[in-house]
Amino acid sequence: MSNDVQFIEPLEALLEAKHDALPSGFNAVRFVQNCKAYLPEVRNFERFNPDEIALQFLKGAILGLDFLAKECHVITEGSAARFQTDYKGEMKLAMKHSVRPLLNIYAKNVREGDVFRESVVEGRPVVSFDPLPFNNSKIIGSFAVAQFNDGGMDYESMSSTEIESIRTHYGKNPGSDTWEKSQGEMYKRTALRRLCKTIEIDFDAEQRLAFDAGSSFEFNREPRPQQQSPLNLESEVLTDEVEQG
Repeated sequence: MSNDVQFIEPLEALLEAKHDALPSGFNAVRFVQNCKAYLPEVRNFERFNPDEIALQFLKGAILGLDFLAKECHVITEGSAARFQTDYKGEMKLAMKHSVRPLLNIYAKNVREGDVFRESVVEGRPVVSFDPLPFNNSKIIGSFAVAQFNDGGMDYESMSSTEIESIRTHYGKNPGSDTWEKSQGEMYKRTALRRLCKTIEIDFDAEQRLAFDAGSSFEFNREPRPQQQSPLNLESEVLTDEVEQG
């Protein structure tokens, strides 16, 4: 029996066992079929124990994310498989679970030649972004914005140097080719994840565990001794006891 079929039985068993932790209206049959269709995108999945792959899929189910829609991923690098949220999944979770209702949330990359300004007008933060059309120049930073139904706004901005430093010192797998192949997505996800740490999210215990597992970064440990971080992380939300796109 091939691994793409072998993983279905343990996945279905996990979904049944964790039934009470799944979102309201969760369609287990469709979720399993989507996971099966997505599985060929998991590199070298046949080398892994089907139970381990099924466990990563379960984390997406608990959060109500769709692997086929690229809201989350199963990453297989080295000897371990892990679950990782995509920036699209991060936006979906924030919109759904924010205690303060959100009107919109998004992230953008700023490239050389783009004009990005942040200021405070009458005590309120203002972000201005004027990108060059079809700009494929080097990414110099990223920002994420949350617009609330009550008219409020919050945002986070990060330079590419800061993002790369966080990747180096706190990345679960900083050498991952995901960063090279999907740099733009990972940069946006990093800014968005940090913004989401300033938004009160209403997760239950199972959702919180899955959300933390989907992080690309580990912020519950000191930076690697040989690479001391130049950032004053004690003053940043990144020193939260949970992890990080």
